[in-house]
Amino acid sequence: MKILKLNAISPAADGVFRGYEYSDSVQDPDGIILRSFAMHDYPMGEHLLAVARAGAGVNNIPVEQCTQRGVVVFNTPGANANAVKELVLCELFLGGRKIVDGADWVQSLKGQENISKLVEKGKGKFVGQEIAGKKLGVIGLGAIGAMVANAALALGMEVMGYDPFLSVRSAWMIDRRVEFTADLNALFAACDFLTVHVPLTPDTRGMFSQKTLARCRDGVVIINNSRGELVNSADMVQAVESGKVSRYITDFPDETLLGRENILCVPHLGASTPEAEDNCAFMAAKELVDYLENGNIANSVNYPAVSMPRTSEARVCVHHKNIKEILSKILAVVSSQSINVAHMQDQSKGEYAYLILELDDVPSDECLAMISNIAGVIRVRKL
Repeated sequence: MKILKLNAISPAADGVFRGYEYSDSVQDPDGIILRSFAMHDYPMGEHLLAVARAGAGVNNIPVEQCTQRGVVVFNTPGANANAVKELVLCELFLGGRKIVDGADWVQSLKGQENISKLVEKGKGKFVGQEIAGKKLGVIGLGAIGAMVANAALALGMEVMGYDPFLSVRSAWMIDRRVEFTADLNALFAACDFLTVHVPLTPDTRGMFSQKTLARCRDGVVIINNSRGELVNSADMVQAVESGKVSRYITDFPDETLLGRENILCVPHLGASTPEAEDNCAFMAAKELVDYLENGNIANSVNYPAVSMPRTSEARVCVHHKNIKEILSKILAVVSSQSINVAHMQDQSKGEYAYLILELDDVPSDECLAMISNIAGVIRVRKL
């Protein structure tokens, strides 16, 4: 099989793809691995089965188009969580203390006499606050948000969390001292610091706007390492200039934010560590290989998680619409060929579903064609 990399990918993936044709010049690939490459205008060949993003966000991938074609889109939730968590912790301190401002000012003193006296005289302009005892609001309690919440508690902060989609796995990771709320407005009003860890969706786009910022506590520090579009930049500038927001720190600079006092723009460093890049590359590669070789799906953004051990003579994987009676029609075709189904799993995700059949006999091409011709079936693959 052939894997195309559309970005430079950590060598941590190389060993996983041993035996594959794997490079940045592969033609008509079975799988694609990428980081930030914009795929929306990229031609997808007929053999493409899966796309793996070595990272969390998939805004650079045409997910809906992939879904309609039966192309599984993977991401790597949690693989870069520690790197982002550490950046957020750094930004908590930068939000409370004017460390960057002070350091820049000190550099401007070069060449002057009596530096130590000038420093003592001028340091009052950079007085800040300690974070211990302050309340941090964590919006989104996935892998990153949970780690940030726990670390903030260890630093002496109070922590309030908000996540209407909190998974059981994430809940188990969170310290019991974290206060949960189902009311985002209550979190805005209660917290001295806010950090956001949610994906960019139609519902979250512009979630920080003039209206929502007005609900925040006066002098709040806001940290955004998720997506720039979560924040209306013009509204944020106004809130900072008015003092409503004492400091805005983001990993997503734009023209509106640059050069503004009390707005600190970081050059998208959240996952920019060798450790995070290794973790993401390895995880994305493992997801691709398990799907290509076994049909198993884990951490897909467009198809449900379905995974089974290989126990039978043959395996058939079917992408299909989540509609009534389609499963019975597929099974009827298999039964008509006198093939026994040893094991099966069928799960849905919204309008789409995915089926794995473990069969005691290898189905014929005619059998697979009959399944493909069922209305609502998107893709059929024999392994």
